[in-house]
Amino acid sequence: MTEPLLTEIDHIAIAVHDLEAAIAWYAEAFGATVDHRERVESDGVEEALLKVADSYVQLLTPTREDSPVAKYLASKGEGLHHVGYRVADCAAALEQIKAMGGRVIDEAPRPGSRGTTVAFVHPKTAFSTLIELVQE
Repeated sequence: MTEPLLTEIDHIAIAVHDLEAAIAWYAEAFGATVDHRERVESDGVEEALLKVADSYVQLLTPTREDSPVAKYLASKGEGLHHVGYRVADCAAALEQIKAMGGRVIDEAPRPGSRGTTVAFVHPKTAFSTLIELVQE
């Protein structure tokens, strides 16, 4: 048997309209603090990562109206946006999905936040769940 491609849960992403309000709510409710914050121009989002053990809660808000997160908020409202799984080799994990006939959003891995390499798997392939593959 081959080694599993998923090594850990990297993050759970939550789309929000007001990033500052979401950060404040997590701080008040759980004592969570921002471990990393970044604006990802290529995705049109600003993120705040709240550390939870070896994973994160990623709060996302759009920085422009044409971003995928802005479209998500407009159609579905705030809430769970995607699950990020850590992988040792993003390209190999992506190729595995494609070899199985799965749909992908990214045909090849690309730069992500925190200096990671990422690729997204289409939710129609993964039981209506948007999946982000994250290689540190």
